[in-house]
Amino acid sequence: MQINPKTGWAEGVRILPSPNYNERPAGTEVDLLVIHCISLPPEQYGGGYIEKLFSNELPVADHPYFASIAENPVSAHFLIDRRGQISQFVSVYQRAWHAGASSFNDQADCNNYSIGIELEGCVTDSFNFEQYQALQKLCVALKGCFPSLNCDRITGHSDIAPGRKDDPGPFFDWQRLYALLREVGFN
Repeated sequence: MQINPKTGWAEGVRILPSPNYNERPAGTEVDLLVIHCISLPPEQYGGGYIEKLFSNELPVADHPYFASIAENPVSAHFLIDRRGQISQFVSVYQRAWHAGASSFNDQADCNNYSIGIELEGCVTDSFNFEQYQALQKLCVALKGCFPSLNCDRITGHSDIAPGRKDDPGPFFDWQRLYALLREVGFN
């Protein structure tokens, strides 16, 4: 897998453009990966609702929870589903709306300088090995596009928005991710 250096879209993944993005501030260097998790409805997998949320097409009549989130335009750059399939919603050169009010190392507004990666899952459940494998490949492809990325610049949503967010949660295995990244020389 690689990211097209001209367009910022990954090759060999599902492309589902979201309208929920804008331009990054001029001169901004992308140097942070933010790991999230999401399931719609909560704690249920499949159904395509995440893709619909990121496309502003969430059918509120399908579940009572959807009415509470449908009016919030959100997106991530990537989603890795339970089978390890990667979908991309926003070019890596643009600012996806995934982090909200956030800060990393005293630098505010993480959306400006980060890539948002959603894993289909929830904070009360483990993630599948296929998701870790896909995340490894995606991290390597992103490093090819943004060489300053390293393991110290991969964080969870809970770390950049403490008290407001708790994902990817206690079942996300950071050590497994770091081991997979070390296997391919991602430092």
